[in-house]
Amino acid sequence: MKVLVYSAKDFEIKNLEKSNGNKHKIKFVPDALNPTTAVMAAGYDAISIFSNDEASLVVLEILQEMGVKYITLRSTGYNNVSVKSAKRIGLKVAHAPEYSPHAIAEHAVGLLLALNRKLIQSNEQVHQYNFLLDDLVGFDLNGKTVGIFGTGRIGSILVKLFHAFGCKVVANDVKRNQYLENHYDLEYLPLEELCRRSDVISINTPLNYETHHIFQEPFFKAMKKDAILINTARGGIVKTDDIIQALKQGDIGGYATDVYEHERGVFFKDNSKKGIRDEHLKELISLPNVLLTPHQAFATKEALVRIAETTIYNLDCWEEGKTCKNELGFETIML
Repeated sequence: MKVLVYSAKDFEIKNLEKSNGNKHKIKFVPDALNPTTAVMAAGYDAISIFSNDEASLVVLEILQEMGVKYITLRSTGYNNVSVKSAKRIGLKVAHAPEYSPHAIAEHAVGLLLALNRKLIQSNEQVHQYNFLLDDLVGFDLNGKTVGIFGTGRIGSILVKLFHAFGCKVVANDVKRNQYLENHYDLEYLPLEELCRRSDVISINTPLNYETHHIFQEPFFKAMKKDAILINTARGGIVKTDDIIQALKQGDIGGYATDVYEHERGVFFKDNSKKGIRDEHLKELISLPNVLLTPHQAFATKEALVRIAETTIYNLDCWEEGKTCKNELGFETIML
């Protein structure tokens, strides 16, 4: 099978080549998939895309005209793919659902600890030989209430991690996890009540019509003034304008995030020379109570190996005419 890999990054190519073992004819390009670059797929049977590639209806129609039949994502989330449209025009789509939920969960905890305990700030201070502690006071996690929005693979791990810290863990999800309720004293709450009670809130749910901008002004007003919000899911779950205002007005204590609502075209690039034009992003990262990492939560050695293996597995299934367990059921319409 001829495969074009969009948004190929140096740190993932070696793993993809090793997992492939010359089974498929793969070409790697750094270009992101969009209406302009879709024509690059002419003559290819399949493409592989990343979370910030654009697979809208317009793009999918171009791909279909170019002869592409299959799309395999190197990510769990697929909100960047018009899945319903793909089915309608005959394109098969698969994702990488279980590459490493531990990587994401551990990064979420790392973000919280770094922001709460002022680790970035303290590191900068000591490099200037400033050893004062006046601005480096955080709070104990032990005894605090942590709210988990979404208790799927990643959220379930976070329930266990925060329980180990001695936290009271509450959650919100459309489906309750009885194992977590029975073994980790997890309590499910309506989202607004979760916001009112929690000292820390972690977002661990897919981006879809129901979750898009679900965290906006009313929920920020409901939170504790010193609450910290963590987002390792998708930027669009949080309304950027409202989180900036909430942080500036002191409605919440801090925001630790690995994602950003408008990260496409900015993240996964070195913009240090040209800078960025997104004024909201500039303002967000300028705030002292914000810690933002560049969508790196997935980037562990173990996760990259599993992503590569899953990507090649999906291609193998299609080429051999087998059922692909990661092929998306098209009952869920994503943004």
